[in-house]
Amino acid sequence: MAYLLIRHKTRDYATWKAAFDDFSETRRASGEKSYQIFHPDDDPNNLWLLFVWDNLDNARTFMANPDLKEVMDAAGVIEAPEVYFLEEYGQGTA
Repeated sequence: MAYLLIRHKTRDYATWKAAFDDFSETRRASGEKSYQIFHPDDDPNNLWLLFVWDNLDNARTFMANPDLKEVMDAAGVIEAPEVYFLEEYGQGTA
């Protein structure tokens, strides 16, 4: 399984989320299968995004999309994102 992990800060979560939702069709067409959004309990605008992607090549191509920077700027992202392309080794339960 291929994953994309991104961390970045926003000015306002609600504004960011509206832009994120508006870009959902582009993400899906690029290979996104699902996503989760996390934040530290003391900072709701410090976002950690975990995506399941169909493959890492498509995730890398999506992240290189020039429209993405424009969308992130308009959404209020206030710092360069930290981006990690991950492959799964395994899963388990306690």
